Amino acid sequence: MNSKVRIIPLGGCGEVGKNLTVIEWEENIVLIDAGIMFPHNDMLGVDSIIPDWNYLEDKWDWVKGVLITHGHEDHIGALGYLMQNIDVPIYATPLTAGLLRAKLRQGKVADRRVEEIMAGEAFTVGPFLVEPFHMTHSIPDCVGFAVTTEQGLIVHTGDYKFDHTPVDGWPPDFAKLAEFSARGVLCLLGDSTNAEVPGWTPSEQNVTVAMNDLFADATGRVIVASFASLISRISQVADAAHEYGRKLAIAGRSMREYVKIAQRLGYLELPDGLLVDIGTAN
Repeated sequence: MNSKVRIIPLGGCGEVGKNLTVIEWEENIVLIDAGIMFPHNDMLGVDSIIPDWNYLEDKWDWVKGVLITHGHEDHIGALGYLMQNIDVPIYATPLTAGLLRAKLRQGKVADRRVEEIMAGEAFTVGPFLVEPFHMTHSIPDCVGFAVTTEQGLIVHTGDYKFDHTPVDGWPPDFAKLAEFSARGVLCLLGDSTNAEVPGWTPSEQNVTVAMNDLFADATGRVIVASFASLISRISQVADAAHEYGRKLAIAGRSMREYVKIAQRLGYLELPDGLLVDIGTAN
């Protein structure tokens, strides 16, 4: 009980992007996420920014596994680079696993082992007991992780929003959070943009209402810009397009790939005939 547990953010703390957190006890490390940050306008020639993992250079052998909370670029975008240094299991929910495998292929480390996990099913990584629990975000299949260490319970929420009516109909696991509280939490790592601002964030269903209003009034094309991995927004656009008798065309290699993965895994259902090739849209 005298050994210290260290929690070291190598990115994503106080900034948007580059999420990578180290939980370390003795010569055992578990990593949470490995994301990129998008460059600022003055960073000419820079495609993306990855976390600074110099701290790990003499500790790669200590890493027992990588936990991934969800499939957004700021949480999985650097995985292909990270895994060039280590060959350990990556733990992710099915949709996230499908998305991150593309990152591993890009990093030429497609042979790394990906273990698919489910919220509510505990597993061990080295000496750590890990309990994934469902959280709500703008992409399905998000989880946080409760990590039991020798010194106590560490709860990492992953990106979250307390939305009682999310697009996928699966609200956060409040009961599990209450259970962790009853056990006693050594440290809570909360990741929610603007969480320090008083007030309440509206539900994603508000976007659905606005989207329907827009589609109802539009006389020409409706062009929607979105992150490729924002599966819930794609679902909302698809529902509105279907409701108002329109077709859906997707531009961008990454978005097309993400839509295919989400469809294949059952996280995105598009009516027959709705999706058309961007080259045929008129």
